[in-house]
Amino acid sequence: RLNYYISDLHIGHKNVLGFDGRPFSSIEENDTEIMRRWNEKLCSDDTVYILGDFCYRNEKPAEWYLQKLRGHKILIQGNHDGPLLENPKAMHYFEGVEKMMHVQDGNTHICLCHFPIAEWNGFYHGTWHIYGHIHAHVDATAEFMRTREHALNAGCMINNYTPASFRELVENNERFNKELGKK
Repeated sequence: RLNYYISDLHIGHKNVLGFDGRPFSSIEENDTEIMRRWNEKLCSDDTVYILGDFCYRNEKPAEWYLQKLRGHKILIQGNHDGPLLENPKAMHYFEGVEKMMHVQDGNTHICLCHFPIAEWNGFYHGTWHIYGHIHAHVDATAEFMRTREHALNAGCMINNYTPASFRELVENNERFNKELGKK
């Protein structure tokens, strides 16, 4: 049983294609591709922590997507999850819902929150922070978070639109930050 992390999928949200510069021709292709990649990677016993903004302004109900996705799903609430939280059929597919959560992944202590945090519980003791919310944008918050040694962005756009293991998050964030440094 493995742990995976992902945020800011914005399934069903047409505006996210341009907002993120996503490589999909339509929101239908975006949603289909995210679900395909998710299910190719995860087994039914795996746990995926969705760090907010699962779907937004989606035409199909959230449970339509959730029932098709493998794994044990835990939602860390994002700023666009209000309608999802008010949908009892969709909420049935989550094994937990939290605003912030601390987990253990192997020997690694992790603080999960949709929003990037400057200092988190265990910050001075090697605890990592996995967050979302800022997508792959380069702004003052993103630049600051790049200075935090144990902070990882779980944005799907940084992680090939698929849930990522802790190790993959580390590698994907390193690659993303190197690319930013070249610009």
